[in-house]
Amino acid sequence: MIEQEVKLAFDGLEAARLAVTTAGGRLIVPRRLIEDRLFDTPDRRLGRGDKTCRLRREPGRAFLAFKGPALPGPVKSREETETPVGDADAIERILLALGLEPAFRSEKYREEYALDEATVTVDETPVGIFVEIEGTPAVIDRVAGRLDRTPAEYRLESYPRLYAAWCVAHGRTPGDMTFG
Repeated sequence: MIEQEVKLAFDGLEAARLAVTTAGGRLIVPRRLIEDRLFDTPDRRLGRGDKTCRLRREPGRAFLAFKGPALPGPVKSREETETPVGDADAIERILLALGLEPAFRSEKYREEYALDEATVTVDETPVGIFVEIEGTPAVIDRVAGRLDRTPAEYRLESYPRLYAAWCVAHGRTPGDMTFG
């Protein structure tokens, strides 16, 4: 499947929620803490190829995903294969046994909304508040317009890249993007 999405930065959590609900967003998954761990080869071959192996943990469920390199276009598009897993700790042990190693860990609080044919999330991260819109480019443009945003405001970077840029801008040494 091809995942298509954009992120929009917001000044605060309430501003993001208000924009989404005013545009007609209906809460479908309440706020919860999500932990993502990215795994890579010791020589960082996946990252250098703009690929990602991600193990996501959230309350009561976990997912393993592979994301391919970004495809050209007006929104962030990339192949994504994701599956639920029953035991995240066992999957992590398997990834380690295969020679992959933890490359990045991030946390975010996320709530999910349905809006038109899009999935819209409000993400609270250690580096800011973002609304993520996932859908076709036409749906993304329409939903962004309902949020009073334009394509010039689209952020196509991943959270690891946004975090690295934030660290540079704030004179911090990059590490994991966590609330702790």
